[in-house]
Amino acid sequence: MSHDHEHGHAHHDHGGHDDHGHGGHAGHSHGVSADADRRYLVAALTLIAAFMVGEVTVGLLAHSLALVSDAGHMLTDAASIVLALIAMRLAARPAKGSLTYGFKRAEILSAQANGITLLALAVVFFYEAIRRLISPPEVAGGVVLATALVGIVVNVIAAWLISRANRTSLNVEGAYQHILNDAWAFIATAVAGLVVLLTGFDRADAIATLVVAALMLRAGYGLVRESGRIFLEAAPTGLDPDTVGGRLAALPGVVEIHDLHIWTITSGYPALSAHVLVRDDLDCHAVRLTLEHELRERYAIDHTTLQVDHASPETLQLGTAGGPAEDAAHCRDPHGSPHRAAH
Repeated sequence: MSHDHEHGHAHHDHGGHDDHGHGGHAGHSHGVSADADRRYLVAALTLIAAFMVGEVTVGLLAHSLALVSDAGHMLTDAASIVLALIAMRLAARPAKGSLTYGFKRAEILSAQANGITLLALAVVFFYEAIRRLISPPEVAGGVVLATALVGIVVNVIAAWLISRANRTSLNVEGAYQHILNDAWAFIATAVAGLVVLLTGFDRADAIATLVVAALMLRAGYGLVRESGRIFLEAAPTGLDPDTVGGRLAALPGVVEIHDLHIWTITSGYPALSAHVLVRDDLDCHAVRLTLEHELRERYAIDHTTLQVDHASPETLQLGTAGGPAEDAAHCRDPHGSPHRAAH
């Protein structure tokens, strides 16, 4: 947007600063930070990787697709942890040059890659499960049951380790949720192994695989959806820009809020920009401070860019029938609906 005011004031409010970006609001954290304890993530990664290798070996020897699909799910968990660790390193780098936000969105890229991988693996396992439902191989039920029980213990320990790290990261939280899903998947696999052991019904292994694949679809879709919203500059989930604009316009001294944009830079890092028109007899900056306080306390938005101007007949032409010449005195390219004060 373009503004032609002689007395306009633009202000950037970034909250409290630390060495890794923007400070928090009442425990509010901005994206992946050094606070996420790498030791817990590395410990969980080591545990998962060791068990995953053993599970693939046992699954192939026991002809259990359920075990192999569980291992595939754990592979994506391990990948998400690796990517989270890399993203933490990148996000800690200071912004410079053309990267004005640094590498804050590195975790979003890795989360989307992890989600797409989950979806692809789910399709493969669905196909294999259906094929084995039609023509089931002989499955070693006892081996499947024993391995699945060990898997449940491994996932509970790994989930506990990751729960102690900083879960404001989309990657860390995604890995945590995946591991919880893995625990349910191993329960399904254990049930399938028990059924095969007691009844000889080999198709139970393929049915358990369908359950695991469904869990992978659910987790993958969630990651792709959330990372996609961030890339599309959508407002954070649960935050309605019209509601925020109406609330800000109702504050004392505000005449109009327009060109309001709310987006997410990375996990837990919302940002807002807007053009604010203030009563002609009031101090623009005093009103701006009130707006920033409201955004910080009510909506936990610390990163704000507010352009404040005094309201005048020339600056109230947005949305009127005045024509392009009058609108040019205000905003050449207005976005969204204006929010005007009722008082």
